[in-house]
Amino acid sequence: MHQDAHEFLNFLLNELVDILVKEAQAANSNSGSHTSPEKVVGNGATNGLANGNHKEPVVTWVHKIFQGTLTNETRCLRCETITARDETFLDLSLDIEQNSSITSCLRNFSSTETLNAEDKFFCDKCCSLQEAQKRMKIKSPPRILALHLKRFKYIEQLGRYKKLSYRVVFPLELKLCNTTDDAPGSEAEYSLFAVVVHVGSGPNHGHYVSLVKSHNHWLFFDDENVEIIDESIVQTFFGSTQEYSNNTDHGYILFYESLDQKK
Repeated sequence: MHQDAHEFLNFLLNELVDILVKEAQAANSNSGSHTSPEKVVGNGATNGLANGNHKEPVVTWVHKIFQGTLTNETRCLRCETITARDETFLDLSLDIEQNSSITSCLRNFSSTETLNAEDKFFCDKCCSLQEAQKRMKIKSPPRILALHLKRFKYIEQLGRYKKLSYRVVFPLELKLCNTTDDAPGSEAEYSLFAVVVHVGSGPNHGHYVSLVKSHNHWLFFDDENVEIIDESIVQTFFGSTQEYSNNTDHGYILFYESLDQKK
């Protein structure tokens, strides 16, 4: 079966969490401890509730490796009150543009959005719908930052999805600047260590290969074939500067490791 790599990643991590939670519950059943399954998705998590009582969620190694926290801030333009809401994530999905970079994509992810007209925000202080400004920032950066590039976009004129072959530069070293002021290690630094590449010109067919850095060497994985490649080869997967190109091998999911975790 053909599967989207990003959807499969979320499915895999959720399955792992479910298995680990069940194992933890089985281990704690005799001690009378109560834990609740936590269904984690790419954009937040929900904790189980039973009989109105909050059960303590299990923190698995999946959470410790991939989970970060976003802060969603909404500022009412009438009373200036800021409402903040935290949500967890295992990966971030980024909109992409032609001839851009991961840094600019992350900047756009945290850019300020104005809520007006039909999208007005209900302000609790004003007790009414008001125009507001909304932005998303990273409060707690994860140990492993997984970035999904949204290369498949629905085009209304075509009535179908289209692959965006845009050139998006992803550096070997990344400085995460779009964090909250009180975030631990405000400008978290990361190092690229893995790339999932989509090979193909469209969303309904294609192939996946991977690049993984191991013991200071970059490895190229194509099904059962594995070979050592030069680090400079990584940049050939940035994408195409022209819409129609013979190059259909484009970076799709990026994995960055926090340099703070290595110290």
